[in-house]
Amino acid sequence: MKIAVLIKQVPGSDSSLPIQSDQSWINEESITYVMNESDNYALEEALQLREKNDDGEVVVISLGPDRVQKVIREGLAKGADRGIHIQVDSVGVVDPLVTASSIANAIKEENFDLIFSGLQSDDLGMGQTGIILGEILGMSTASLVMATELSEGRIKVKRELEAGFFQWVTMTLPSSVTIQSGLNTPRYPSLKGIMGAKKKEINILTPEGSDPKQSMSKVYIPQSDKKTVMIDGSVDEIVDKLIETFRNDIKVI
Repeated sequence: MKIAVLIKQVPGSDSSLPIQSDQSWINEESITYVMNESDNYALEEALQLREKNDDGEVVVISLGPDRVQKVIREGLAKGADRGIHIQVDSVGVVDPLVTASSIANAIKEENFDLIFSGLQSDDLGMGQTGIILGEILGMSTASLVMATELSEGRIKVKRELEAGFFQWVTMTLPSSVTIQSGLNTPRYPSLKGIMGAKKKEINILTPEGSDPKQSMSKVYIPQSDKKTVMIDGSVDEIVDKLIETFRNDIKVI
């Protein structure tokens, strides 16, 4: 069983996010980066599947500049066997189609049985990369997964639906699965794991270029103001005005 886990390096929740003077993106120099939360759960699920089946390989994959090797080493310290760093020096938003295409081109010769990724990233929250990657590679795909079971070339997944409902789906391998936070308890790197991670392989690849389909023109802090409006008239007139405000201005009905 050969399992790939996509991990992303994102700003930590305690980091300030100063905006660049030209408002093109945030100033990354003062940010502390960490592993994306749901990717952490995806990595743990892959490690547990390998341990249950007593064989296989877990490969952590990350796309970004040199700093992403920190989260790759963290994944290796937790128990992954090797890492792949798809090296790009992009600043700002990376189109999820470009991201998925770059990863697909880099790993298409690996022939992974499973690709796990977090449901969405904590910074941009697009939630598209794992699904797009599965489609590009011709894999069966599932999102919002809360549990997994492997058996005889198939994977059975529990998907979270709306209103508290769940759905069990069985898919053939290879599959690309996006993992919801909370389905397991991620482990901490052990001292032995941290020392061993220094000797594990990280393969650095340069992706093929691709034209983005999305772009961001401006990053800014939303401005808000307070305004008080007095409503006069009869009870019927006041009710009509409130309904109009709720429907057209606040949009809650």
